[in-house]
Amino acid sequence: MRELRFSQRPGVAVGDFTGLTRRAFLKTSAVAAGGLMLEMSLPGAARTASAQGAAAMPVVPSAFVHIGTDNTVTIQVNRLDFGQGVQTALPMLVAEELDCEWSNVRSELAPAADVYKDPLFGIQMTGGSGSVAHSWLQYRRIGASARAMLIAAAAQQWKVPAARLRTENGVVLGPNGQRATYGSLAARAQALPVPADVALKDPSAFRLLGKPTGRLDARAKSTGVPMYGMDFKLPNLKVAVVARPPVFGAKVKGFDAKAARAVKGVRDVLEIPDDRGGTAVAVIADGYWQAKTGRDALNATWDTSGVEHVDTAAQLAKFKEMAKTPGTVAIDGDISKLEGAPKTLVAEYSFPYLAHAPMEPLNCTVQLSDKGAEVWTGTQFQTVDQAAIARTLDLKPEQVKLHTLMAGGGFGRRAVPTSDYGVEAAQVAKAWRRAGHPEPVKVIWSREDDIRGGYYRPMYVHRAEIGLDAKGNVLAWNHTIVGQSILQGTPFEKMMVKNGIDGTSVEGVSGTPYAVPLRLTLHSPQVNVPVLWWRSVGNTHTAFVVETLVDELAKNAGQDPVAYRYALMGDKHPRHREALALAVERSGYGKTKLPGGQAWGVAVHESFDSVVAYVVVAEMRNGSPRLVSATAGVHCNFAVNPLTVAAQVEGAALMGLGTTLPGAAITLKDGEVEQSNFHQYMVARLTDMPAISVHVVSSGDAPTGMGEPGLPPLAPAYANALFALTGKRQRALPFEVAQT
Repeated sequence: MRELRFSQRPGVAVGDFTGLTRRAFLKTSAVAAGGLMLEMSLPGAARTASAQGAAAMPVVPSAFVHIGTDNTVTIQVNRLDFGQGVQTALPMLVAEELDCEWSNVRSELAPAADVYKDPLFGIQMTGGSGSVAHSWLQYRRIGASARAMLIAAAAQQWKVPAARLRTENGVVLGPNGQRATYGSLAARAQALPVPADVALKDPSAFRLLGKPTGRLDARAKSTGVPMYGMDFKLPNLKVAVVARPPVFGAKVKGFDAKAARAVKGVRDVLEIPDDRGGTAVAVIADGYWQAKTGRDALNATWDTSGVEHVDTAAQLAKFKEMAKTPGTVAIDGDISKLEGAPKTLVAEYSFPYLAHAPMEPLNCTVQLSDKGAEVWTGTQFQTVDQAAIARTLDLKPEQVKLHTLMAGGGFGRRAVPTSDYGVEAAQVAKAWRRAGHPEPVKVIWSREDDIRGGYYRPMYVHRAEIGLDAKGNVLAWNHTIVGQSILQGTPFEKMMVKNGIDGTSVEGVSGTPYAVPLRLTLHSPQVNVPVLWWRSVGNTHTAFVVETLVDELAKNAGQDPVAYRYALMGDKHPRHREALALAVERSGYGKTKLPGGQAWGVAVHESFDSVVAYVVVAEMRNGSPRLVSATAGVHCNFAVNPLTVAAQVEGAALMGLGTTLPGAAITLKDGEVEQSNFHQYMVARLTDMPAISVHVVSSGDAPTGMGEPGLPPLAPAYANALFALTGKRQRALPFEVAQT
């Protein structure tokens, strides 16, 4: 059961874009078959850019909605869909305001273009759980404007005032029984001016938004229709695989090109630079297997001198020593009462490197010509990748036509500031063309390439010293975090690193809802391991530390962990309280007696402006723990599609559970990654999935993000249940206990 009762709120003027510098404007242009193409120019600076006083980004109009003469409505989605459902959620926003028949709606992934930039981030991207949240007004306005234009066209045709017309399921209806489909009006509508402002629907009038809605692409995916990057083909397409250095930043010393070329189907062997300052070798062939076999025959040797050879065991020991000393101050709370406190709790936590390991490994296709380049790939970073590929090819961004293809997962790995896999494909294509080959080339990563290829969630160590009074109340909390910055050296550093603090390293501790005297410091050592955001970013480790420590504090104070959390939150965090209360109510916590050998665990955490609380049940079976069930209470404001919200929480919960499993770690020895595939790097499977129910707090406020918030609180809730069963606190991920 989901809690979805929407409050009635006044209509919103479409021109009101909070935080934006100037009003968006709309244009129309003719399209084939007499359809209506609605285009929208996005507002100026992004939220982060405007904070720096940056000028408004350039505007290049591009189509969002096409209404065909057959009444089909095709909506361009300005994001990457890699399973999260934006190809349904964003069209729902348009369809609601357009008042069209949902069965006539289609969606397509938009190519790279300035008009498709995120209204707040200022680049075309998918990340930060911002797709629906940032496009909530944008896409609704597109639909409302298109509807107004169609009404105006009918009014002109029938010579009646527009105010006397109404719409219903893709049809304009007149006062005297007139009736015209949107498709029949499209040609006339395209020539009319676009209204500067239109009123959006009051939520009480929603027919589609807020209702559980099946995905537009569900049938196509079930029958193998969508074009994923790995599926994409061109005439005469060649496939490349790349031999990359085993130590990051190393250079090729030698390789046997003759042996590789001797493999049937291999067309060339080319040396290229990589994005870590090293070099690599590309083998281009008629197909993947020939290219891989040719790469195996290279017998490449590498010069690894001059680059750090990381050993994660030694690095962990070093990080733990660093955590005993203060770092750069993020929060300068008063911890003077720590010294002399009647009781002191000291806790040290460690978290390993994590690979993203999406189901579809990385791939990118490039076709070069005298005029420019075309690129086909599943990317979360269209703007960044288009610019980086253009630089690599000595082209202007507008000379690179980047097509967004469906992707089989990503979790952040397809949003790389260096555009590593796109730039690599461009380097291969450039070298291939210089060698006299005109054919397009597709670079494919194997699963082993992907897991060993770099860009991991960083390794972290936390150390907390908490002073308590005789009753267990917190007197002072001194917290230090050690871990690489994912922003250092990237274009985002100037925008997102403040006073030496990478906000992504400390988020979740710095924004804790608990009223405690907190001093937070950070060490950001440089290590020769490429690092990147990973689903829910810093919250992957900070939520675990905070929520297990709060549970421990509740135990020390002799209080129920739910009641203790309410007390520490006070009245300033109503969304946390509502999410937790809903999870507690729906789980039966405190009312239902569990069977012997089972115990409750609780955690609540906010990330990306949404709050997720879990009440879980764990058990010990033959000496090993198992997560039996999880009940989620979610506060994401208005739930555009409750089915998508539930699916995101369920998937995030499974991924969060995966971080607890033995083998869920990337380790390095002598600079080389030790894991290569799923037999060595553990991810959660369906057999690990607990029974899960998702319940959403009713709200009429603008939606907040849901792609990531379901992950952070799962592992700490599970750890807290295990403590109730075993009396042992988990101080590391993955858990330091056996699993079934």
